[in-house]
Amino acid sequence: MTARVLQTTISHPVNLSGVGIHCGQPATVRIVPAGADHGIVFRRARGGADTIRADVAHIGATDHCTTLVGDGWSVATVEHLLAALSGLEIDNALVEIDGPEVPAMDGSAAPFFEALDQAGIETLDAPRHFIRVTRAIRVELGRAAAEFRPGAQRRFEVELDFANPVVGRQTYAADLSPDLFRRDIGPARTFGFLAEAQALWSRGFALGASLDNALVVGDGHIVNPDGARFADEFARHKAVDAIGDLALAGAPILGTFHTHRGGHSLHALALKTLLATPDAYEILEQPAPRFGRLAGFSAAVYGPAVS
Repeated sequence: MTARVLQTTISHPVNLSGVGIHCGQPATVRIVPAGADHGIVFRRARGGADTIRADVAHIGATDHCTTLVGDGWSVATVEHLLAALSGLEIDNALVEIDGPEVPAMDGSAAPFFEALDQAGIETLDAPRHFIRVTRAIRVELGRAAAEFRPGAQRRFEVELDFANPVVGRQTYAADLSPDLFRRDIGPARTFGFLAEAQALWSRGFALGASLDNALVVGDGHIVNPDGARFADEFARHKAVDAIGDLALAGAPILGTFHTHRGGHSLHALALKTLLATPDAYEILEQPAPRFGRLAGFSAAVYGPAVS
């Protein structure tokens, strides 16, 4: 990279309120401008100044969503908000939240990027850091696999393979840019299967899910009256999830990220494996993002993938 790319934040605070798709509880997030090298940080709006930096060191549970864990508290379903920040290339923000889970809004990243656009994006006088993939890294979890490959762009390639014929096999691939994210990726909604609802409820998931915040697949058809926003909305939403989960690197990743039957656990495993392999990446601009070297990380014990 030859040009000096500068960091950004938002120009004004913005608020969003809704219900958590899994916990079913109301929550409000207030996204506040932050200075250079602050990164994306979550703070409890109630209970003092406790914060959680959005990075790999704070990844907790990855069943059906990505949860960040701090000192005695956590925040779940961060991926759509992080995808909006990453997709719009916003490096620094403080996210104040008064509930246990980021609100689902309409199940996509669109309400978040629309609010961020309304707030405005401000350029800061500090260089942006990048993580450039220098050699391929591949991980597998059962039938799922993910791979980082060297490349000059932030490229995402997604392959889905579901037995349900409404989803079936879908692919989506694109070089990420803010305009493309707004138009082609961000509006894709999270999805679920009506036949699995009872099992999810019994495990404490999807308690706030509805046709207003999810694309629901029934017996051979999409239940939502308005249908899908894209013919391949399922694959595009998996790209949303991947963009949000990879934002936990702490800096944009230059290279291709390819997934087959991907999910949050697989994304986290791939990211941690990359950052634990010093010869597989390099940092452009200094100082390095604040993830550190994950020298003690063991891919073998990280846990199962979730499709």
